[in-house]
Order: sequence, then structure tokens, then C-alpha cells
Amino acid sequence: MRWDWSAVAAFLPYFWHGVLVTLEALVLGSLIAFALGLLWALAQRSRLRAVRWPVTAATEFVRNTPLLVQLFFLYFVLANWHLPAPELTTGVIGLGLHYSTYTAEVYRAGIEGVPVGQWEACTALSLPPSRIWRAVILPQAIRRVVPALGNYVISMLKDSPTIAVIGASEMLGQARQFSADTFQPTEPITVIGVAFILIAYPASLLMRALERRLVR
Repeated sequence: MRWDWSAVAAFLPYFWHGVLVTLEALVLGSLIAFALGLLWALAQRSRLRAVRWPVTAATEFVRNTPLLVQLFFLYFVLANWHLPAPELTTGVIGLGLHYSTYTAEVYRAGIEGVPVGQWEACTALSLPPSRIWRAVILPQAIRRVVPALGNYVISMLKDSPTIAVIGASEMLGQARQFSADTFQPTEPITVIGVAFILIAYPASLLMRALERRLVR
């Protein structure tokens, strides 16, 4: 078996399209995960059982079921309920929803890490709850959990190939299609493996630098 550079050159148009889809799924999925995760974390701290218990049960269910099963459910089952969605849209929603249950735990840990004295000071000043959360608690909590959220972004990047199973042609989907057309799997699979390293490793270094900065 010999390495064929002409196959690499032929694969590059497919590769760049896959990179674009992968980054789109990563960015949009991360935004959904961060927003929903914060919503779940706040809902789980609600004094109302009618809010707290259903949210806790739902997040536990999503967190303890495979992402692949959730993608199949969103794409195939919802289509039977006359709620079809494009492959990429379904993949983005699936990634965001799945990882929102993990970011919710990160937010929860950050909120619980805020010193008790901060809460007591807010109570002593008779601040309204909305201002307590917006101006005192969340700024401190989010600053503490930014590195952990960044780690989940990298995990989401590594899980992004799963959306290929529902037809979203990210990097792995493009490599599989090219391999099926040309019967040359070595070059495209190797190229996307290197691409994941080149994307994930600098992101890891950035997260470490950010963590050191926030600690200081």
C-alpha cells in the first residue's frame, strides 16, 4: 500500500466542505449547550418542585443515554411526527441538547462555589433576586467554569463525527463518501485525523492559558 498524494489533492474540496460543516455544528451546538445548560442549572435551583423535578429528570435521562440514540430519535422519530428537519440542523440540536446536560452540572458547581458571604451580603443589602443573579452570582460563577466549558467544546468537536450517521456531511462523512467513490480510504481518513488534531490541540492550549489567567 502506497501513499497517493493525488488522492489527497482530489479529496481537498470534500475536506474543506466537511471542515465548514464541522465548525458550523461546533459553534452553533456550543451556543445551544451553553444557553440551555445555564437554563437547566437555574431551573434545578428553583423552589418550585413542579419546575425542579421535571428538569432534573429530563437532564438525567439525556445525560445517561447515548448521543447516537438521541440523534436517531431526533432525525427519524420526529420525522414520523411530521416534524422533519435538515440533517445539519438536527445534528446541531442533538449536540447542543446532549452537551447542555453536562454544562448544566458545570454551571451548578460554579454557582455553588460562590462564597456564602456573597449571598449573605446580597440579602443584607435587600437586592432583588434578578439583580443578585445578574450582577453578583453569575459573573463569579461563570468566570470559575469557563475552562470546564472550554473542555466540553473540545469534547463536542471530537463527537461531531456522530452527526454523519444522519447524513450531515462533516469531515468524517465527506471522507467516507470519498472512500466509497474512489476505494482509497487511507488518505482521506488520515487527513481528517490530522485535521482534528490541528483543531483540538491549539484549542486545548488556549483553554489552559485561559484557565491560568482566570486563576490569577
